[in-house]
Amino acid sequence: MASKSLPSVSAHGGLTRYLEEIRQFPMLEPQQEYMLAKSWREHGDRDAAHELVTSHLRLVARIAMGYRGYGLPIGEVISEGNVGLMQAVKRFDPEKGFRLATYAMWWIRAAIQEYILRSWSLVKMGTTAAQKKLFFNLRKIKGQLKALEDGDLRPDQVKQIATRLGVSEDDVVSMNRRLGGDSSLNAPVRNDAESGEWMDWLVDDTAVDQETALAESEEQEQRRGMLHDALKGLNERERRVFEARRLSEDPLTLEQLSTEFGVSRERIRQIEVRAFEKVQKAVQKAAAAAEEPELEPAD
Repeated sequence: MASKSLPSVSAHGGLTRYLEEIRQFPMLEPQQEYMLAKSWREHGDRDAAHELVTSHLRLVARIAMGYRGYGLPIGEVISEGNVGLMQAVKRFDPEKGFRLATYAMWWIRAAIQEYILRSWSLVKMGTTAAQKKLFFNLRKIKGQLKALEDGDLRPDQVKQIATRLGVSEDDVVSMNRRLGGDSSLNAPVRNDAESGEWMDWLVDDTAVDQETALAESEEQEQRRGMLHDALKGLNERERRVFEARRLSEDPLTLEQLSTEFGVSRERIRQIEVRAFEKVQKAVQKAAAAAEEPELEPAD
């Protein structure tokens, strides 16, 4: 892909500076774009690929701005969109007759949406195409129905939204509640110290006996052990990035880690993905081995 580094949004509120910087890259005429794309596709010309990417950074920024309502760092949203753009350039075929912008928009949105679904909530959500459509369209439709206030939707509103998006009414109710974000059970019920925490008001309606509880506890310990052993297979930098991004209660940003290691954010992302794959394979292998029955010794 591109042989030169791309501009990035700094960790110190440099969005305005970034937007000014990417405006310096000229827009391409159709024939220019076609020749650059052919040069990259047929000859692996990295400079051509870089020019294709930089000429479309404004498109990424414009799309990314539409996802500011999810409370995530706009710099990382833009960065994810840029990754999608690079994937689009890598696969773009100028002989199809489409402009790169038309083709790249899908890749940019897909990359940003996947990032939001991974990062927005502690609870995994949006696992099906219908749920993703619901997640990214619920706010807009609520606005059209003038139902943007907090709290549950009225039954007639739930029915309208479910019909328009082709999902169940239960999915609409559940997603609407989850769009409020993750809340801490340790938060106080009221602003006074004597009110207690929301955790205190939870009722334990399970009927788990001590034997079951012990078995579950042992399983949790086994999983922790598998993760601990899997981390031993990472080198020092992979482990640092994996723990800072995946295991920390306050994860570091790609920008912070790129500054720490003196490399690009894209390089940190690659290290994170590689480390996750290594850990995942190691844990799966350990889990499979644990499930195998022990052989009885021969007489």
